[in-house]
Amino acid sequence: MEIFVISDNKTQIIDITEDVEKLVSKVKNGICNIYCPHTTAGLIINENADPSVKDDILMELNKLVPENDNYTHTEGNSSAHIKSCLVGVSLNVPVVNGKLMLGTWQGIMFCEFDGPRDRKVIVSIK
Repeated sequence: MEIFVISDNKTQIIDITEDVEKLVSKVKNGICNIYCPHTTAGLIINENADPSVKDDILMELNKLVPENDNYTHTEGNSSAHIKSCLVGVSLNVPVVNGKLMLGTWQGIMFCEFDGPRDRKVIVSIK
């Protein structure tokens, strides 16, 4: 199963929790694997109640990995590749009675580091 994500900015965190919830709603119990098949994007689980958290995460990642830092990769998106390595590209979330077992304030976030782009996320449930 796939979720399609469209980013509007160079860097952006997009909440995809509802999209994943729709896919797992028919599953009794299992594990939901969420996978990002892109080398300049990633996935995180974090707070989805206060939108400023997303901004803070991007701000700090940009401090850790500046966009221009004498990288040798000629495409000009080395910082995006490094950020993808730092946040990771896959998540596993238990599913119980058709519901993701996320914490009260947790959501599943797609992290765009080289946008704007059309992306996909692959979801499998076992």
